[in-house]
Amino acid sequence: MVQYQVRTGAGLSYYVSPSRGLDISLAEFHGVPLSWQSPNGDVHPAYYDARDAAWLRTAAGGLLMTCGLDFVGTPEVDSGQAFGLHGRAHHIPARQVSSSGRWEGDEYQIKVSGVIEQTAIFGEKLRLRREITSYFGQNKIAIADEVENAGFTPTPHMILYHFNFGFPLLAEDTQVHFPSRKVTPRDQGTPVSGHDRWEAPKADYQERVYYHSDFEDDLVTVVVFNPSFPLPEGQNTPLAVSLSWSTEQLPKLVQWKMPGAVTHVLGIEPANCYVEGRSKERDSGTLVTLEPGEIRRYELTIEVAASQQDLISL
Repeated sequence: MVQYQVRTGAGLSYYVSPSRGLDISLAEFHGVPLSWQSPNGDVHPAYYDARDAAWLRTAAGGLLMTCGLDFVGTPEVDSGQAFGLHGRAHHIPARQVSSSGRWEGDEYQIKVSGVIEQTAIFGEKLRLRREITSYFGQNKIAIADEVENAGFTPTPHMILYHFNFGFPLLAEDTQVHFPSRKVTPRDQGTPVSGHDRWEAPKADYQERVYYHSDFEDDLVTVVVFNPSFPLPEGQNTPLAVSLSWSTEQLPKLVQWKMPGAVTHVLGIEPANCYVEGRSKERDSGTLVTLEPGEIRRYELTIEVAASQQDLISL
């Protein structure tokens, strides 16, 4: 499966997958993984099964899996239509894909872009335009998306950016700093304590999902901080990986904590919805509907800081 490799020259490298809606697969810092890779591997989306929870058999993991564009969350039947887990976006091949490198003054820009169209005869016609941009010498990834209703009838729109972090960024001394003042477990009985700390993998660990709200500002940042990230040749360094976005664009934040054996992953998931399906969003009055021609824009930034003076303020 063809992928674009982006290397910033400052330590950060990552792979963009045209076959998977320009989602981002493996991300590394100086050759050491930052992202969690699914045991499925980068399986071709031709094997995708949209029914029920079969999404789990072909989800690739990686730094980013896009969930949506018209459904996110638990499989359900809504208004007579069956929806599988997390929608189709992660398995739709991109069109009009291009990569470029050019100078902007004294900065060298690296960009991968394309169009993802989720369409059906007598169904939705949603178009996602995506640009992924980095600059030489900077350990940063900027994602700029536009989702348009290219049809002639109003269409529900749900989107969740499923960022996945893994070992060795996640270690027993890793801390996660959230910009939220309120944390609510999705499932009754799940403790809130420990949501911002990591732990050693356990074979029998049961996933924990949290909803974050009451944010400190419109522009918010989650920071995953490892005080002793292992670099090649036995070196260790403090490492902070930050994810920033606007809560005006993406007002919800879902956290997936899963320090299990094999499935050892932290999901940080900015979204315009939660993960309990379309009917729940409709009932709560939070379901987004795009009118014909309407466009929603989303901008997110990932940044890696690897020296004490460059660490993001925690």
